[in-house]
Amino acid sequence: MAVITSIEQLEALYGLPGEASLVKELDHVIPEYAAFIEASPFVALATSGPEGLDCSPRGDLAGFVRIFDAKTLMMPDRRGNNRADSLKNIIRDPRVGLLFLVPGSGTTLRINGRAHITTDPELCASFTIDGKPARSVTVIAVDTVYFQCARAIVRSQLWDPAKHVDPKSLPTPGQILEITSRKNIDAETYDREWPERAKKTMW
Repeated sequence: MAVITSIEQLEALYGLPGEASLVKELDHVIPEYAAFIEASPFVALATSGPEGLDCSPRGDLAGFVRIFDAKTLMMPDRRGNNRADSLKNIIRDPRVGLLFLVPGSGTTLRINGRAHITTDPELCASFTIDGKPARSVTVIAVDTVYFQCARAIVRSQLWDPAKHVDPKSLPTPGQILEITSRKNIDAETYDREWPERAKKTMW
């Protein structure tokens, strides 16, 4: 197996980036980039901690990541499974990466920065949905922001309904948990109760 072990080898294989790949990167959010943040209902949040790396989905109503100013974003955290892997990482290592997806668009937006977590009552209350404030807010200081071209989305045909997978062809969460818990969790019971449980903890 041929293993690349140096930047020089990598650059020899791929070449150097073109001008467009470099000039798109900024250290602040411009209105054109803000449009993607405001339209996005889904973000992948990457963090790093002593136990390793984590990449966690974050989803809410479109525009749920608030643009406080050109150098600062705010993202509410709502009820979940209480693992809080991303938040634990941020406390110990503030570096974060965000990938914004917009349904129907091939263009994605990437942001790297440094984050901290706040439970300021007024700020959490400003993210209230259905009478429930955010449990905390992740405040992100923007270091770099740039768009990613559509090649990956086009190749994957991510938004093509004809390519969507039938959920019934995949293992259910209950079936997975029954295996990983060595049958301490019953698959049928978990899957039956999950929709109602999810509804109660949606926000």
